[in-house]
Amino acid sequence: MKDVNILTNNGVNVQKSLELFGDMATYDDTLKDFLSEIDEKLSKIKMYKEQGDMANYAILVHSLKSDSKYFGFEKLAELAYNHEMESKANNMYYVTDHYDELMTEANRILAIVKQYMGVATGTFQQTVKPIVIKDKTILVVDDSNVVRNFVYKIFNNEYDVLIANDGAEAINILNNNIDDKIVGVLLDLNMPNVDGFEVLDYFKNANLFARIPVAIITGEGTDENIKRAYTYPIVDMLQKPFNEVNVKNIVDKLIMIHNMNRGA
Repeated sequence: MKDVNILTNNGVNVQKSLELFGDMATYDDTLKDFLSEIDEKLSKIKMYKEQGDMANYAILVHSLKSDSKYFGFEKLAELAYNHEMESKANNMYYVTDHYDELMTEANRILAIVKQYMGVATGTFQQTVKPIVIKDKTILVVDDSNVVRNFVYKIFNNEYDVLIANDGAEAINILNNNIDDKIVGVLLDLNMPNVDGFEVLDYFKNANLFARIPVAIITGEGTDENIKRAYTYPIVDMLQKPFNEVNVKNIVDKLIMIHNMNRGA
């Protein structure tokens, strides 16, 4: 059994994370996904900083912030949030002056996680999940790899789970003539590039709500955004952090509405 004290003694809020993951087995399993992609993510953050590409830099530090929040890396989440806000304001001076601070904390967390997981060197290799569209498919639209993989692990034995990194990917999926296979969508509102509201507008303009029920899964939702979301015919809203039972309940609602609309 892994020693959770390695995490907690180094400032990781594991207890808060379990509000999302439910148990340590799920936490550990999802942590492997984090390890499989973190080196590439940090490398791209460095590249965009050096290129002065603040738009793409903001997207990646936003993703780093989200993942850090889910795993209880609170200091890293705070630093990444600061970089997200300043890069969105095109404040290159802040990004440059505080970049080493962000990377030092990111590498500290990476070393702690590897120690906890029993990985001295190297990284996990993530298995690429093939997209196979069968009779029942759930589309998960979220810029956080942690959330996407968490939902995937819950439902992949019951449904095909198709994932989109942002609203643009979701709309592309729906445009590629496979929407008739999708029985429900879990949609985040706060995403870089094309956000959840643009996806909701796409659904409205394409008259898709009657065919594909949509539920919102979101964090950091302001009262204004929540009120705005309910102006669309969404099935329900689930605010992060959530757990497996919450997600299963909301997907059950999606399936029920889909069956009712199809006369099943």
